[in-house]
Order: sequence, then structure tokens, then C-alpha cells
Amino acid sequence: MVTIESKRITPPKRLLYGPGPSAVDPRAYEAMSQPVVGIRDPYLLDLLSEIQSGLRNAFGTRNEATFPIPGGGGAGMEAAVSSFVLPGSKFAIFAAGLFADRMTVVAQRQRATVARFEKPWGEVFSAEEAEEFIQRQQPDVVGFVQAETSTGAYQSGRAITAAARKVNALVIADCVTSLGAMPVELDSVGIDVAYSCSQKGLSCPAGLSPVSISPRAYQWLQSRPEPPYTWYLDLALISKYFEPAHVYHHTPSPPLYYAMHQGLAAIEEEGLQNRWARHQQTNKQLLAGLERLGFQPLVKNPDHRIWHLTTVIPPAHVDEASLRQKLLERHNIEIASGLGQLSGKILRIGTMGPLATEESVDFLLESLADCM
Repeated sequence: MVTIESKRITPPKRLLYGPGPSAVDPRAYEAMSQPVVGIRDPYLLDLLSEIQSGLRNAFGTRNEATFPIPGGGGAGMEAAVSSFVLPGSKFAIFAAGLFADRMTVVAQRQRATVARFEKPWGEVFSAEEAEEFIQRQQPDVVGFVQAETSTGAYQSGRAITAAARKVNALVIADCVTSLGAMPVELDSVGIDVAYSCSQKGLSCPAGLSPVSISPRAYQWLQSRPEPPYTWYLDLALISKYFEPAHVYHHTPSPPLYYAMHQGLAAIEEEGLQNRWARHQQTNKQLLAGLERLGFQPLVKNPDHRIWHLTTVIPPAHVDEASLRQKLLERHNIEIASGLGQLSGKILRIGTMGPLATEESVDFLLESLADCM
């Protein structure tokens, strides 16, 4: 009798110091091994309610319409833009990185008229620039990236939302990288629609995209004159699953929700302000060490830098691709190259969640020195 061995997988244990996916919180890993329940099981529905509460805390909002949708940050982007941008409407985009460019493409596919305000990658927009652009364009919807993953630049959005309010435009914000590790603060900033992801600041596996919709935007969504082109990512339809009577739209993955619940619980227990401070402190530590090694920050103004995603220009004598390969082979460390026009020119280094510690940053800096 022939015995057939079961196939097993043994992925390597990497230290994910890249821009995402980030290191997964051990609690989230453990949660994913728990039993799967049905999509209307009372246990899961109670869990979803707690997840919504945790997301409101992380987003800094009281928005009732706050929930995770299936897919990564790109799903959140497409859901937000396709749900709130009508064909023929004007969509004004503040563009200074790859993901603003991606938002442009999504809006164009919705048949919107897109107006772009472009700046060099790594820069942010001033209140005066936002005011002039929005007053000139008179858009229906405004879009911007709060934490630009391709450049490491952070823009809270306060300057943009203030100008948008004057023309009664809705504001969509890409919070894919900011959520969970630095201020998002939807309500105080004045953002109407935000989307994020699970695999960066929330320290969970990829697969869910948290979305939050202000009462003003949700009212607009309910009275939208025609349905969006998308069905699967129609936020009006998805939202009904998170309200009584939990109308079926898609089949969620309970293990991903278990992981998000625990990732959010870890944030709540640490305290959101404490978590921000931890990421900000490790960013300062990392940058100081990188500058000693000869790296230069891409984002020149410290106030405009993402705390947990550091972008640096390598010294002239360092080949970034070779450095990344050595880090992986010698130390099981993953960091990332640039995207788009910054490909091959910068390194993107993430210190998120479990890796945002003094010890983890010291280990990374020692490893970099060893591989240069």
C-alpha cells in the first residue's frame, strides 16, 4: 500500500520592515486559528459591531457608517470613488505620488472630469494652494492622499477640507497608510469619506479595507441619482450588511475579521495616543541612524513625514537593489524600493506595529550597516 504524504508549506519567517504588508500582531495571528462561523452567526455579528467601534476610534470619528469591506486598500479606493463620483461630475485631485495617480485613473474610469493639482513627489500642499485650486475648479468631489505610501509624505488634509467646504464639495481621503499608526482624525479634519487597509498600521493580514462615511456623505449616497457602475464595491449595498437586518451582500471571511478585532483591541489597550507616540519616536530613532549611515530623507520637512514609513535616498556608493537582497539573505529582513518615478532611487522602510520598538530599529540599523 502506497502512503501519500500530505503537502505542507513552510514559509520563511521574514521581518517585514517594508511599507506593507507589515508585521502581524501575534494576537491577530492567534485569532485566525479560531473556528469559522456563519455570516449571520450572533457571535460574528457581535464581533462586527465591536470592530466598527474600534475602527471609529482609530479613524477619530463618530460616523455610524464605518465598516471594513473585502479587499485591500485598492478596493477601498475604488469603492469610495465609484460610490461618490458621478459620471460627468468634476473630481479635483491633489497629486504628488503614485496613489494619487491611481485615484485619478479610478475616477477617469467612472467617466468623471478630473482636474489635477500636481506637485513634485514628496511634497505637500499649502492652504493657499488648496484654496486657489478648489476655487478655480469648483469641483463636486475632492480627493487627496493623507499618507502617500510611494513618497513617505503626510498631509492631514485640514487645508484641503477647509477649501472644499466653501464650494460644498465632498472630500475623499486615502488613509491606507495612516490608519492605526498616526493621526487620521476624520471628524476634526473634516473628511467625508475615508478608506484604509488592514495590513499596515493595524498590524493585520491583508484582505480588508476599512471605510468611514460622514452623515453628510451617507445622506448623499442614499439619494444618489443612479447606481454606480460597480456592484460588488457599492458602499450603499455593503453598508446594509452592517445594519439590522444584516442584508446579504457577499460572504465575509471570519478569520480576517477575527484578526482585525484583535488588532484593534491591541490598539485600544495600548491607547491610540500612546501608539502614535511610539511610532513617532521610533521614526526619529531610525532617521537619526540612517543619516549616520549616509542616507538622506526624501521628505525634507520633518512635519511632513509619515512616522512609520521612512523614505530615504541611499548614499551614492550603495546599490539599493543589492542592499535589499543582502538584507533578505543575511538577516531575513524585507525593505522596499521606490515606486513609479522613484523606482530604484529610494528605499521605503516601515517600522509598524510590533516592529516599532527601540530594539527592532537598532537591529535594522545594525543589519543595514552589515550589508552596506
